[in-house]
Amino acid sequence: MPVIDPFEFFIQLHLTERCNLRCRHCYQTDDRPEEMSLAEIVALIDEVSGMLDDWRQAYGIALSSSFTVTGGEPFLRQDFFEVLEELRKGRIDTYILSNGTLITPEIAQRLAAIGVKGVQISIEGPEAVHDSIRGAGSFASSLKGIRNILDSGIELTLNTTLSELNADCFMDVIDLASSTGAQRAGFSRLVPSGGGSKMLGKMLTNDAVEQMYDKIFALKTPGLKIVTGDPVASQFRNPAGEDAVEPVPSGGCAAGVSGLTILPDGTITPCRRMPVPIGNVKTDSLRELWATSETLNALRDKTRYNGKCGSCSKWSACRGCRAIAFAYSLAQGNGSFLAEDPQCFL
Repeated sequence: MPVIDPFEFFIQLHLTERCNLRCRHCYQTDDRPEEMSLAEIVALIDEVSGMLDDWRQAYGIALSSSFTVTGGEPFLRQDFFEVLEELRKGRIDTYILSNGTLITPEIAQRLAAIGVKGVQISIEGPEAVHDSIRGAGSFASSLKGIRNILDSGIELTLNTTLSELNADCFMDVIDLASSTGAQRAGFSRLVPSGGGSKMLGKMLTNDAVEQMYDKIFALKTPGLKIVTGDPVASQFRNPAGEDAVEPVPSGGCAAGVSGLTILPDGTITPCRRMPVPIGNVKTDSLRELWATSETLNALRDKTRYNGKCGSCSKWSACRGCRAIAFAYSLAQGNGSFLAEDPQCFL
């Protein structure tokens, strides 16, 4: 019998909108919504666990599930480790997205003891470039966090948000990841949403994206895996072999297909960078929303898509980045999450 890869389903849980940095490209706004209580988060974890167990039994599918916990900056939440303990009790694979500035040696060791599977820390380039985007002194603080995570034995990803401000410096991030001993380096494209809407003019052009990805996919980086969730990257194939870029998961953009985002107040969206509410975990059933949401079902239906994405032969493996499509179309006065991805180079 052939080995079938498990279907991946993830929850991206934003514990807080509070952050100790003010990054130029951040998709958040200045709003500070009410945050779910620990009891409400525990109820969410239980609901997700039950939903996935039912899916496994009802459909006989192999299902790999995970929670990605982030913010804002998640370490600003005082009960952060209590949330992680609840995920551990539920035997749920847990990953953390952070700016790294608050990760002390003691915190890193606690994360390892709880069993956190991986931590992603944002690095935008060499120190001067990073600090120009994320704030003076942030690079040095993040680097300390990076070293503390590596010392704890947790798998580490350095991730870069590519724009005209730093695309030319991504190879410096690769070098930093290699020199520090990080296992993975990742990249994504700027989404001009929230505070980042002011950077609309700093988005890479179609040609620049293609040239950048051509360069990345030609890399050979022994000991370092280069990863991305960008669906447009699915148009490339690795000429460099297993030491190059890890393939994009099948299905392309995750919005509506392989995961959901939960905001600090319980609002549910298809993607954190695509602010289209479809319900709230305090009042709505996740499994019912997954099956009946008009927004999610539209995201799964090629005939509903506009422009190049709607007629693309590679739609099922890509679908374009829905967050970028939505943000860009908003800037054009349309505001459709089914618009074409403006940076697609096909």
